[in-house]
Amino acid sequence: MLENGKVLLEKLIVTCNGKSNPIRGFSIEELKTATNNYAQKNIISIGGGYTLFRGFLQNRQVSIMKFRVRGPSKHCLWLNNVVFTSQMRHKNILKLIGCCLETQLPILVFEDVKYRTSPFFEPLLLRHRIKIAMEIANAVTYLHIGFSRPIVFRDINSSHILFDEDYVPKLFNFSLSEFIPEGETHVRGIVVGTSAHLAPEYLYTGDFNEKCDVYNFGVLLLELLTGKRLHDILAHFEFCSVHSVKDRLQEYIDNNRFNEIANCKFAGDGLCHGNEQHLQAFLELAFTCLSDSEEDRPNMIDVAKQLRQMHQSS
Repeated sequence: MLENGKVLLEKLIVTCNGKSNPIRGFSIEELKTATNNYAQKNIISIGGGYTLFRGFLQNRQVSIMKFRVRGPSKHCLWLNNVVFTSQMRHKNILKLIGCCLETQLPILVFEDVKYRTSPFFEPLLLRHRIKIAMEIANAVTYLHIGFSRPIVFRDINSSHILFDEDYVPKLFNFSLSEFIPEGETHVRGIVVGTSAHLAPEYLYTGDFNEKCDVYNFGVLLLELLTGKRLHDILAHFEFCSVHSVKDRLQEYIDNNRFNEIANCKFAGDGLCHGNEQHLQAFLELAFTCLSDSEEDRPNMIDVAKQLRQMHQSS
């Protein structure tokens, strides 16, 4: 606890500027009891280096994040999640309640969530998908402009979005997130993530900025548009790249065949005129975000505005 507390305090002092939320402390035994000793039936999500459990702690439902990565990167995962989420005040970012520092890798306690990415891959109405996209765009915009220095999430994808019982989306897992250093325009480091989801300039240079988050978000829009994961979209069209898939999706929209690829509900037997307009706008926005050149991509605040307009008109 002393070692972990020292590391956490030093990082908070450097980055939080006195504006962090209160962080409660929990014991090992409290969290074991809350999760029935981390029973498999209580698993919500498993990701790179962590498992998220459902628990019942002090008369409330919670989500408990337990890390399993060791070695040089062990501090990065839990520290980033505490340091960044302790500063967040946004309804679409999973709220940190506290942590346990008594274990070698601290265990984090978050607000309750019910579902892992399920609305992405269920046959929801198009307007519900637009709403999810809008709310996550609002959360990413908040990271980019809501602090003295921009925060880049660096790993926007459907597996890092959870939903509460009202299907409100929550962005979580800040393991790879970073502040852009003062006086700099990029974060520099080792390239991490799934190559098909990453901006081309990041793959070539290792430099990551807000426009790289926008590219990640474009992939997220494609997944929301179709209700399929990116690799399933590409597999459907065979030998298709992220960019050439645009023309193929356009053909399906133009020929009123979008139901054949999209796991999405529409009014009536096919696309009505309003749905077709929204699909077209959604597709265009996704591929603008996926532009090869970062200068051709919009800022996240513009992406959020466009999605808000789509949501209001739907």
